[in-house]
Amino acid sequence: MTTEPAPGEEPYAVVLLVEQALTGADAAQVRALHIELDDDPTIEVVYHVLLPMADAAAAVEASLGVIGGADLITPPMTPTPDEIDRLREEYREQAERDLAATRSALAAAGAKVGEAVIVTESPVDALIEKVKATDGREAIILTRSHLVAEFFHVDWTSKARRKLGVPVLHLLEHDED
Repeated sequence: MTTEPAPGEEPYAVVLLVEQALTGADAAQVRALHIELDDDPTIEVVYHVLLPMADAAAAVEASLGVIGGADLITPPMTPTPDEIDRLREEYREQAERDLAATRSALAAAGAKVGEAVIVTESPVDALIEKVKATDGREAIILTRSHLVAEFFHVDWTSKARRKLGVPVLHLLEHDED
């Protein structure tokens, strides 16, 4: 569902790339960044949300790598295509729940939510495409802390900053009890 600006209003598109469902505190933090724009009746802030879905096959492969190795007497059982499909469906359902929770948290914080989609391709590439498609003014990336990736500048934010011509802000997601 897309929110269209009223006649005479200029949309101020903000693209959010989120690693998991936003909490109420996350949504309030994002909304607080643009609250002063509410004073200008010609500007409507619209948030577009991208939520990457975990790759079932990659998750299975990674878990086999953890339990595999020279110390094993027998090789681990590899999952069937049906099991991978079932896992992929579980990941899709979780992503849909997380996206719905994110939309709700943003709406509760007073945000207007434009398009909210599950991403199955590269998250940074999807962010770049969405910023271009919406004439995005900003990109905000909300993740858990990834110290090693951030140290080596291979995290989503570092990659996006190298490729986008708009401000990119990295926020750390909150844990809500």
